[in-house]
Amino acid sequence: MTIRTARPNRGQHFRPRTHCLKKLDAIVVEMQDPKNGVKGSEQKLNVTTIPHAITGSDIIAWISNKMKTTTEEAQVFGTMLVAYGYIYPLQNHRKLVMCNDSSLYRFQTPYFWPTQQWVPEDSDYAIYLAKRNIRKKGMLEPYEQAHYNHLHEWLNHKWDFIVMQATEQYKAGRERNKADRVVFDCQERAYWIVNRPPRRTHSALDYGPERLINPNIEEKITFDQHRRINIFYQQAIMRSKVKSSVSLGALVKYITSYKHHDAFLAPCLPSNPWETDHDAYWTLNMRRVEVPTKMRVERWSFSFFELLTDLRGRDDFKIFLKKEFSGENLAFWEAAEELKWGTASSMSAKAETIFKTFLAPGAPRWINIDGRTMGLTVKGLEHPHRYVLEAAQTHVFMLMKKDTFFRYLKSPTYKETQKKALNPEAHNFSSAQLEENARNRSAGIHPIILWQQEEEEKAKAAAAAAPVDVKAVMSKIDRKK
Repeated sequence: MTIRTARPNRGQHFRPRTHCLKKLDAIVVEMQDPKNGVKGSEQKLNVTTIPHAITGSDIIAWISNKMKTTTEEAQVFGTMLVAYGYIYPLQNHRKLVMCNDSSLYRFQTPYFWPTQQWVPEDSDYAIYLAKRNIRKKGMLEPYEQAHYNHLHEWLNHKWDFIVMQATEQYKAGRERNKADRVVFDCQERAYWIVNRPPRRTHSALDYGPERLINPNIEEKITFDQHRRINIFYQQAIMRSKVKSSVSLGALVKYITSYKHHDAFLAPCLPSNPWETDHDAYWTLNMRRVEVPTKMRVERWSFSFFELLTDLRGRDDFKIFLKKEFSGENLAFWEAAEELKWGTASSMSAKAETIFKTFLAPGAPRWINIDGRTMGLTVKGLEHPHRYVLEAAQTHVFMLMKKDTFFRYLKSPTYKETQKKALNPEAHNFSSAQLEENARNRSAGIHPIILWQQEEEEKAKAAAAAAPVDVKAVMSKIDRKK
């Protein structure tokens, strides 16, 4: 492997977990102590004798004894050490887990520990794959072959140099004895599995976006900041309080309602598309799908906000309001949302349309709100802005929430939708099917196309919901006669 002696220039980029990783460094150093650490010995791997090898059961026993924890917790901690690359397996390289048996492991050299913050460059990985390709005579793992093809295309301008480096490293490796060769191969493979994991494999080194501010330093608080903190606490003391039993009861109720709808707590049905590369979940849960799933329909009953947020639920609610001849409230709420989130150039025209349709005396879809709110809204429309309809919209929202929403949940419309809703069965893909899904993964529908389709549907719905001018219709009929 290419050895670098100069650290990369990271600028002002900081890793948020450096402090935790340094604690792991100290524990691994203690594990390698000749007197009180994990005892290593020569072990047979096939026909090769590997020096300083340790078993998974010995590591877990040492962690359990050192930290005074159970065997299960010690095994989880050992798996974390393997996932971060402090310990690497000599046998099962595909799974970075700690097994509580006689599986063989070795300590990774400190040069490759995460605290060194080496950036795994594409050229180094390409040299490693080219070297493995020479050694294995073209028989790479499927994910390695995919990476190899991508890097060959990406680094084509210097591929001759990469192959030359790989050939020289391969020749140098041939001069070592067999035990050292096996150890170095396992060590290098473990490093790249941690830093270039296969598909559908979680990497413990995935930090997310890099931070430009060091989170470990203590910032000096100025006098003005102290003053603001004191004012905040004074206002918090004067604020009305809620009993802890009430707040905890509300939290328990919320968790009980949403625990089956949380992707972290319950599995996605029929399967998680990020894990299986199968888009059935997205297809079944499209914004305006014809037949929704049972989980989706159940969520509509949690709150009125959940119902309005889901476009499919809102369409179902419109059908119910149309049967009750009271669709003007929801139409006004949607018009206020369009005014709030629309473009500034169309704000005046939209405000005028809303006034003529919902608020003017004798309007075709006049809404019933109290006189004070109506007066404030009409006065604000003289100089319209995004939030000019906020008071009227909140009033209409509360009317629908307290009355119409509960009648909708008891109506035949909701029960019929609940009866027709789909309940997909969970997928059970094999490893070969997962690989096939990854190869046949489609690009999906472009967001702009979806937006255009939604705009067309909105235009059709607006045309259908527009008030009918009876005089114009009668005049057309008279002309035809």
